[in-house]
Amino acid sequence: MAANILFERLGRTRKDRVFRKRTQHLESMSEEEVRARYRFGKASIGYICDLVRDELQPKSSRSHALSVELQVLVALRFFASGSFLQITGDTIGIDKSTASRVVRKVSLAIASLVPKFVTWPSERDIGDIRKEFYNISRFPGVIGCIDGTHVRIQAPSDNEPAFVNRKGYHSINVQAVCDSQGKFTNLVARWPGSTHDSHVFKMSNVRQHLETHHTTLQDGVILGDSGYACRPYLMTPYLKPSSPEQERFNSSHKRTRSTIERAFGWLKRRFHVLHGEIRMSPERVCTIIGACAVLHNLAIILREPMLDVDGEDDSNIEGQYTGPEDGRGIRDYITRHYFTN
Repeated sequence: MAANILFERLGRTRKDRVFRKRTQHLESMSEEEVRARYRFGKASIGYICDLVRDELQPKSSRSHALSVELQVLVALRFFASGSFLQITGDTIGIDKSTASRVVRKVSLAIASLVPKFVTWPSERDIGDIRKEFYNISRFPGVIGCIDGTHVRIQAPSDNEPAFVNRKGYHSINVQAVCDSQGKFTNLVARWPGSTHDSHVFKMSNVRQHLETHHTTLQDGVILGDSGYACRPYLMTPYLKPSSPEQERFNSSHKRTRSTIERAFGWLKRRFHVLHGEIRMSPERVCTIIGACAVLHNLAIILREPMLDVDGEDDSNIEGQYTGPEDGRGIRDYITRHYFTN
Protein backbone atom coordinates (compact mmCIF):
# COMPACT_ATOMS: atom_id res chain seq x y z
CA MET A 1 0.00 0.00 0.00
CA ALA A 2 2.74 2.43 0.96
CA ALA A 3 4.63 1.59 -2.21
CA ASN A 4 1.56 2.36 -4.35
CA ILE A 5 1.09 5.70 -2.56
CA LEU A 6 4.71 6.55 -3.28
CA PHE A 7 4.29 5.76 -6.96
CA GLU A 8 1.10 7.83 -7.13
CA ARG A 9 2.93 10.81 -5.68
CA LEU A 10 5.53 10.42 -8.42
CA GLY A 11 2.80 10.29 -11.02
CA ARG A 12 3.26 6.60 -11.82
CA THR A 13 1.52 3.36 -10.96
CA ARG A 14 3.47 0.29 -10.02
CA LYS A 15 2.95 -2.51 -12.52
CA ASP A 16 2.34 -6.02 -11.39
CA ARG A 17 4.98 -8.56 -12.43
CA VAL A 18 4.01 -10.50 -15.53
CA PHE A 19 5.45 -13.98 -15.94
CA ARG A 20 5.84 -15.11 -19.51
CA LYS A 21 4.81 -18.61 -20.42
CA ARG A 22 7.75 -20.96 -20.20
CA THR A 23 7.77 -23.63 -22.82
CA GLN A 24 8.57 -27.17 -21.75
CA HIS A 25 7.47 -29.09 -24.77
CA LEU A 26 9.72 -32.14 -25.07
CA GLU A 27 6.71 -34.44 -24.85
CA SER A 28 5.23 -32.97 -28.01
CA MET A 29 8.48 -33.24 -29.99
CA SER A 30 10.02 -36.22 -31.75
CA GLU A 31 13.48 -37.51 -30.85
CA GLU A 32 14.89 -35.98 -34.04
CA GLU A 33 13.40 -32.57 -33.22
CA VAL A 34 14.75 -32.69 -29.67
CA ARG A 35 18.24 -33.60 -30.88
CA ALA A 36 18.16 -30.88 -33.50
CA ARG A 37 17.49 -28.27 -30.80
CA TYR A 38 19.41 -29.66 -27.81
CA ARG A 39 21.87 -32.18 -29.31
CA PHE A 40 20.63 -34.94 -27.01
CA GLY A 41 17.63 -37.23 -27.00
CA LYS A 42 14.97 -37.14 -24.30
CA ALA A 43 16.45 -39.96 -22.22
CA SER A 44 19.93 -38.43 -22.37
CA ILE A 45 18.59 -35.03 -21.29
CA GLY A 46 16.96 -36.73 -18.32
CA TYR A 47 20.29 -38.38 -17.46
CA ILE A 48 22.10 -35.02 -17.61
CA CYS A 49 19.45 -33.46 -15.36
CA ASP A 50 19.99 -36.19 -12.78
CA LEU A 51 23.75 -35.58 -12.81
CA VAL A 52 23.38 -31.90 -11.88
CA ARG A 53 20.11 -32.02 -9.94
CA ASP A 54 21.69 -31.43 -6.53
CA GLU A 55 23.47 -28.33 -7.82
CA LEU A 56 20.50 -26.85 -9.68
CA GLN A 57 17.53 -27.77 -7.51
CA PRO A 58 15.70 -24.54 -6.50
CA LYS A 59 16.32 -23.71 -2.84
CA SER A 60 12.81 -22.28 -2.38
CA SER A 61 9.31 -23.44 -3.25
CA ARG A 62 8.40 -20.33 -5.25
CA SER A 63 5.85 -21.17 -7.90
CA HIS A 64 7.88 -19.47 -10.64
CA ALA A 65 11.28 -20.97 -9.78
CA LEU A 66 12.94 -22.61 -12.78
CA SER A 67 12.94 -26.39 -12.63
CA VAL A 68 16.16 -28.35 -13.09
CA GLU A 69 14.89 -29.62 -16.43
CA LEU A 70 14.16 -26.13 -17.73
CA GLN A 71 17.55 -24.83 -16.60
CA VAL A 72 19.32 -27.66 -18.42
CA LEU A 73 17.27 -27.04 -21.57
CA VAL A 74 18.21 -23.34 -21.54
CA ALA A 75 21.91 -24.17 -21.30
CA LEU A 76 21.80 -26.96 -23.88
CA ARG A 77 19.98 -24.69 -26.32
CA PHE A 78 22.61 -21.99 -25.83
CA PHE A 79 25.48 -24.46 -26.28
CA ALA A 80 23.88 -25.99 -29.37
CA SER A 81 22.87 -22.80 -31.16
CA GLY A 82 25.45 -20.25 -30.04
CA SER A 83 22.68 -17.64 -30.23
CA PHE A 84 22.56 -14.46 -28.19
CA LEU A 85 21.24 -15.01 -24.68
CA GLN A 86 18.26 -12.78 -25.51
CA ILE A 87 17.22 -15.15 -28.29
CA THR A 88 17.83 -18.22 -26.13
CA GLY A 89 15.67 -16.75 -23.37
CA ASP A 90 12.88 -15.84 -25.78
CA THR A 91 12.62 -19.42 -27.03
CA ILE A 92 12.08 -20.68 -23.49
CA GLY A 93 10.09 -17.76 -22.08
CA ILE A 94 12.63 -16.05 -19.79
CA ASP A 95 14.42 -12.72 -20.03
CA LYS A 96 18.07 -12.22 -20.98
CA SER A 97 19.37 -11.71 -17.43
CA THR A 98 17.71 -14.91 -16.23
CA ALA A 99 19.08 -16.82 -19.22
CA SER A 100 22.56 -15.52 -18.43
CA ARG A 101 22.35 -16.65 -14.81
CA VAL A 102 21.01 -20.05 -15.80
CA VAL A 103 23.73 -20.67 -18.41
CA ARG A 104 26.36 -19.67 -15.87
CA LYS A 105 24.94 -21.94 -13.18
CA VAL A 106 24.46 -24.95 -15.45
CA SER A 107 27.91 -24.47 -17.02
CA LEU A 108 29.55 -24.53 -13.59
CA ALA A 109 27.57 -27.60 -12.56
CA ILE A 110 28.46 -29.58 -15.69
CA ALA A 111 32.09 -28.38 -15.77
CA SER A 112 32.51 -29.65 -12.19
CA LEU A 113 32.04 -33.14 -13.65
CA VAL A 114 35.27 -32.93 -15.68
CA PRO A 115 37.21 -35.10 -13.15
CA LYS A 116 34.51 -37.77 -13.51
CA PHE A 117 33.98 -37.83 -17.28
CA VAL A 118 37.26 -36.50 -18.75
CA THR A 119 39.65 -39.07 -17.31
CA TRP A 120 42.88 -40.73 -18.35
CA PRO A 121 42.31 -44.34 -19.46
CA SER A 122 42.81 -47.04 -16.88
CA GLU A 123 45.31 -49.87 -17.28
CA ARG A 124 42.38 -52.12 -18.17
CA ASP A 125 41.27 -49.83 -21.01
CA ILE A 126 44.70 -48.99 -22.44
CA GLY A 127 45.05 -52.36 -24.17
CA ASP A 128 41.81 -51.92 -26.10
CA ILE A 129 42.69 -48.33 -26.99
CA ARG A 130 46.07 -49.40 -28.40
CA LYS A 131 44.39 -52.06 -30.56
CA GLU A 132 41.77 -49.63 -31.86
CA PHE A 133 44.38 -47.01 -32.74
CA TYR A 134 46.55 -49.67 -34.42
CA ASN A 135 43.61 -50.72 -36.58
CA ILE A 136 43.34 -47.19 -38.00
CA SER A 137 46.71 -47.17 -39.76
CA ARG A 138 48.96 -49.73 -38.06
CA PHE A 139 50.76 -47.24 -35.81
CA PRO A 140 51.96 -49.15 -32.71
CA GLY A 141 51.55 -48.31 -29.03
CA VAL A 142 49.21 -45.30 -29.36
CA ILE A 143 47.07 -44.50 -26.30
CA GLY A 144 45.97 -41.00 -27.32
CA CYS A 145 46.26 -38.10 -29.74
CA ILE A 146 46.95 -34.53 -28.66
CA ASP A 147 46.28 -31.19 -30.32
CA GLY A 148 45.13 -27.66 -29.64
CA THR A 149 42.19 -25.69 -30.94
CA HIS A 150 41.21 -22.06 -30.50
CA VAL A 151 37.83 -20.84 -29.26
CA ARG A 152 37.13 -17.29 -30.38
CA ILE A 153 36.16 -14.75 -27.70
CA GLN A 154 35.41 -11.05 -27.62
CA ALA A 155 38.33 -8.78 -26.72
CA PRO A 156 38.67 -8.92 -22.92
CA SER A 157 39.13 -5.76 -20.87
CA ASP A 158 42.15 -7.15 -18.97
CA ASN A 159 45.41 -8.22 -20.63
CA GLU A 160 43.83 -7.97 -24.07
CA PRO A 161 47.02 -8.48 -26.20
CA ALA A 162 47.72 -11.86 -24.59
CA PHE A 163 44.53 -13.29 -26.09
CA VAL A 164 45.39 -12.44 -29.72
CA ASN A 165 46.54 -15.61 -31.48
CA ARG A 166 48.67 -15.94 -34.61
CA LYS A 167 45.63 -15.66 -36.84
CA GLY A 168 44.90 -12.23 -35.38
CA TYR A 169 41.74 -12.84 -33.34
CA HIS A 170 41.13 -13.18 -29.60
CA SER A 171 40.81 -16.72 -28.33
CA ILE A 172 41.34 -19.32 -25.64
CA ASN A 173 43.92 -21.97 -26.57
CA VAL A 174 42.40 -25.35 -25.70
CA GLN A 175 44.55 -28.47 -25.46
CA ALA A 176 42.98 -31.91 -25.46
CA VAL A 177 43.95 -35.57 -25.66
CA CYS A 178 41.44 -38.05 -27.05
CA ASP A 179 41.17 -41.82 -27.26
CA SER A 180 40.42 -43.92 -30.33
CA GLN A 181 36.69 -43.13 -30.13
CA GLY A 182 37.25 -39.37 -30.04
CA LYS A 183 36.42 -39.15 -26.33
CA PHE A 184 38.51 -36.59 -24.45
CA THR A 185 40.81 -38.10 -21.84
CA ASN A 186 42.51 -34.85 -20.85
CA LEU A 187 41.57 -31.19 -21.25
CA VAL A 188 43.35 -27.90 -20.58
CA ALA A 189 41.22 -24.80 -21.19
CA ARG A 190 42.73 -21.85 -19.39
CA TRP A 191 45.47 -20.35 -21.57
CA PRO A 192 45.09 -17.17 -23.67
CA GLY A 193 45.33 -17.48 -27.45
CA SER A 194 48.90 -16.20 -27.78
CA THR A 195 50.27 -19.11 -25.73
CA HIS A 196 52.24 -21.62 -27.80
CA ASP A 197 50.95 -25.19 -27.91
CA SER A 198 54.25 -26.54 -26.61
CA HIS A 199 54.07 -24.27 -23.55
CA VAL A 200 50.51 -25.36 -22.77
CA PHE A 201 51.69 -28.96 -22.87
CA LYS A 202 54.83 -28.24 -20.85
CA MET A 203 52.77 -26.78 -18.01
CA SER A 204 50.07 -29.48 -18.07
CA ASN A 205 49.53 -32.32 -15.63
CA VAL A 206 49.34 -34.82 -18.46
CA ARG A 207 52.98 -34.11 -19.38
CA GLN A 208 54.06 -34.86 -15.81
CA HIS A 209 52.07 -38.09 -15.85
CA LEU A 210 53.57 -39.21 -19.17
CA GLU A 211 57.12 -38.41 -18.11
CA THR A 212 56.65 -40.53 -15.01
CA HIS A 213 54.68 -43.48 -16.40
CA HIS A 214 55.25 -43.60 -20.17
CA THR A 215 58.92 -43.53 -21.12
CA THR A 216 59.09 -46.42 -23.62
CA LEU A 217 57.00 -47.69 -26.50
CA GLN A 218 55.75 -50.54 -24.31
CA ASP A 219 54.27 -47.97 -21.92
CA GLY A 220 52.36 -46.32 -24.75
CA VAL A 221 52.75 -43.04 -26.63
CA ILE A 222 50.56 -40.17 -27.73
CA LEU A 223 50.70 -38.57 -31.18
CA GLY A 224 51.10 -34.85 -31.73
CA ASP A 225 51.80 -32.56 -34.66
CA SER A 226 55.00 -30.63 -35.36
CA GLY A 227 54.00 -27.93 -32.87
CA TYR A 228 55.25 -30.22 -30.09
CA ALA A 229 58.70 -31.54 -29.23
CA CYS A 230 59.34 -35.19 -30.01
CA ARG A 231 59.59 -37.07 -26.71
CA PRO A 232 59.80 -40.75 -25.75
CA TYR A 233 56.08 -40.56 -24.90
CA LEU A 234 55.01 -38.06 -27.62
CA MET A 235 55.64 -38.94 -31.26
CA THR A 236 55.72 -36.15 -33.84
CA PRO A 237 56.18 -36.48 -37.63
CA TYR A 238 59.50 -36.10 -39.42
CA LEU A 239 59.82 -32.50 -40.58
CA LYS A 240 61.86 -33.53 -43.63
CA PRO A 241 61.41 -37.25 -44.29
CA SER A 242 64.43 -38.63 -46.16
CA SER A 243 63.40 -42.23 -46.84
CA PRO A 244 60.35 -44.27 -47.86
CA GLU A 245 60.18 -45.61 -44.28
CA GLN A 246 59.95 -42.10 -42.87
CA GLU A 247 57.30 -41.22 -45.45
CA ARG A 248 55.24 -44.23 -44.38
CA PHE A 249 55.74 -43.27 -40.73
CA ASN A 250 54.41 -39.76 -41.43
CA SER A 251 51.47 -41.09 -43.43
CA SER A 252 50.41 -43.53 -40.70
CA HIS A 253 51.01 -40.87 -38.05
CA LYS A 254 48.79 -38.37 -39.86
CA ARG A 255 45.90 -40.78 -40.41
CA THR A 256 45.98 -41.90 -36.80
CA ARG A 257 46.36 -38.40 -35.36
CA SER A 258 43.38 -37.16 -37.37
CA THR A 259 41.26 -38.68 -34.57
CA ILE A 260 41.78 -35.58 -32.43
CA GLU A 261 41.00 -33.26 -35.35
CA ARG A 262 37.72 -35.09 -35.93
CA ALA A 263 36.96 -34.89 -32.20
CA PHE A 264 37.39 -31.11 -32.26
CA GLY A 265 35.22 -30.96 -35.37
CA TRP A 266 32.46 -32.97 -33.68
CA LEU A 267 32.73 -30.83 -30.54
CA LYS A 268 32.31 -27.54 -32.39
CA ARG A 269 29.60 -28.80 -34.72
CA ARG A 270 27.56 -30.29 -31.88
CA PHE A 271 28.02 -27.21 -29.67
CA HIS A 272 28.01 -24.30 -32.07
CA VAL A 273 28.72 -21.83 -29.26
CA LEU A 274 32.38 -22.92 -29.58
CA HIS A 275 32.40 -22.31 -33.33
CA GLY A 276 31.63 -18.58 -33.24
CA GLU A 277 32.69 -15.75 -30.97
CA ILE A 278 31.65 -16.07 -27.33
CA ARG A 279 30.85 -12.66 -25.91
CA MET A 280 31.76 -13.41 -22.30
CA SER A 281 34.76 -13.01 -20.02
CA PRO A 282 37.63 -15.50 -20.52
CA GLU A 283 36.83 -17.15 -17.19
CA ARG A 284 33.24 -17.87 -18.19
CA VAL A 285 34.35 -19.06 -21.63
CA CYS A 286 36.74 -21.58 -20.03
CA THR A 287 33.86 -22.89 -17.91
CA ILE A 288 31.68 -23.31 -21.01
CA ILE A 289 34.50 -25.16 -22.80
CA GLY A 290 34.80 -27.55 -19.86
CA ALA A 291 31.04 -28.11 -19.80
CA CYS A 292 30.94 -28.81 -23.55
CA ALA A 293 33.83 -31.29 -23.22
CA VAL A 294 31.88 -33.21 -20.57
CA LEU A 295 28.78 -33.18 -22.76
CA HIS A 296 30.84 -34.35 -25.75
CA ASN A 297 32.03 -37.38 -23.78
CA LEU A 298 28.53 -38.03 -22.48
CA ALA A 299 27.23 -38.01 -26.05
CA ILE A 300 29.73 -40.77 -26.91
CA ILE A 301 28.97 -42.74 -23.76
CA LEU A 302 25.21 -42.45 -24.31
CA ARG A 303 25.64 -43.30 -28.02
CA GLU A 304 24.06 -40.12 -29.27
CA PRO A 305 24.23 -39.92 -33.08
CA MET A 306 27.47 -38.33 -34.25
CA LEU A 307 27.21 -35.65 -36.89
CA ASP A 308 29.13 -36.45 -40.05
CA VAL A 309 31.61 -33.60 -40.27
CA ASP A 310 35.20 -33.22 -41.36
CA GLY A 311 37.80 -32.64 -38.71
CA GLU A 312 39.02 -29.14 -38.08
CA ASP A 313 42.74 -28.75 -38.65
CA ASP A 314 44.32 -26.24 -36.30
CA SER A 315 47.65 -28.03 -36.34
CA ASN A 316 49.66 -25.22 -37.89
CA ILE A 317 48.21 -22.26 -36.03
CA GLU A 318 51.22 -22.12 -33.71
CA GLY A 319 53.88 -23.12 -36.24
CA GLN A 320 56.47 -25.88 -35.91
CA TYR A 321 58.44 -26.70 -32.80
CA THR A 322 62.16 -26.18 -33.42
CA GLY A 323 63.66 -27.15 -30.04
CA PRO A 324 65.38 -30.41 -29.03
CA GLU A 325 63.76 -33.73 -29.89
CA ASP A 326 64.58 -36.25 -27.17
CA GLY A 327 62.19 -38.84 -28.57
CA ARG A 328 63.99 -39.35 -31.86
CA GLY A 329 65.40 -42.71 -30.78
CA ILE A 330 61.97 -44.25 -30.23
CA ARG A 331 60.66 -42.60 -33.39
CA ASP A 332 63.50 -44.11 -35.43
CA TYR A 333 62.89 -47.48 -33.75
CA ILE A 334 59.22 -47.41 -34.75
CA THR A 335 60.17 -46.41 -38.29
CA ARG A 336 62.68 -49.26 -38.69
CA HIS A 337 60.55 -52.00 -37.15
CA TYR A 338 57.04 -51.09 -38.36
CA PHE A 339 57.37 -49.14 -41.61
CA THR A 340 60.26 -50.75 -43.46
CA ASN A 341 57.93 -52.66 -45.75
